[in-house]
Amino acid sequence: MSNHPAIELRSVSKTFTTPRGGSHQALRDLDLTVEQGEFCAVVGPTGCGKSTTLTLVSGLQRPTTGEVAVDGVPVSGIGRDIGFVFQTDAIFPWKTVLDNVLAGPRFRGTPMKQARADARDWLRRVGLAGFEDRYPHQLSGGMRKRVALAQSLINSPRILLMDEPFSALDVQTRAIMSNELLTLWELTRPAVVFVTHDLEEAIALADKVVVMTAGPGATIKSTFPIDLPRPRVVQEIRFDPHFVALYRNIWEALRSEVDAAYAQTTGVAGQGAA
Repeated sequence: MSNHPAIELRSVSKTFTTPRGGSHQALRDLDLTVEQGEFCAVVGPTGCGKSTTLTLVSGLQRPTTGEVAVDGVPVSGIGRDIGFVFQTDAIFPWKTVLDNVLAGPRFRGTPMKQARADARDWLRRVGLAGFEDRYPHQLSGGMRKRVALAQSLINSPRILLMDEPFSALDVQTRAIMSNELLTLWELTRPAVVFVTHDLEEAIALADKVVVMTAGPGATIKSTFPIDLPRPRVVQEIRFDPHFVALYRNIWEALRSEVDAAYAQTTGVAGQGAA
């Protein structure tokens, strides 16, 4: 394992050109470090650049200024050791569940026999044994998310980027998927950057929670270590008194940013609503 942090963003800014030819600064002087094997959750108001941060780490976009490094090496393109789980399903609708999961290894040159065996093993791990020949439209939302997790984790990523992956699921399924994620993460311990609007979800999953400021020109406001014991059961850890204290402290930092973002979009002062 590298002696460098898994991810480093140093004084990173990102500016986009608007459709009318103007400019919009999404991020400003952002510094973020994620250690090897660390689970980092990122929260902040809508439009604060959380997803942009992920695309910079993945190499899908380049920073306007500053530097992004993975394992101590500046990011210059899409990394082979990085997995990305998107908010919307990024699985092939015309392929079976099995073919979706083995697509990554095959693309990387793994022989078909080995790729098929590995895909079956990961489908077993995510609880989809017996569904190998189904197509995505035949699955529930939670099952499609399991496919997406298997699709990413089969490639043994050292870094896993997750952009609100469970936001479209109902509350019960979301909790189940959060537990599944923690179980699977424990197997290989990639560094994770998990973007979410759900503060409870962030605290239940993470080793640390990063709060971003409202945009434009968002940056890191505060970082909170989450010293809750592992392993965790998401449905139960929320009742821990220390969890409640952590929630209160982090929400104090997040609330003013949510209010600021609300005021920008409506022109009136917010009332602390998430």
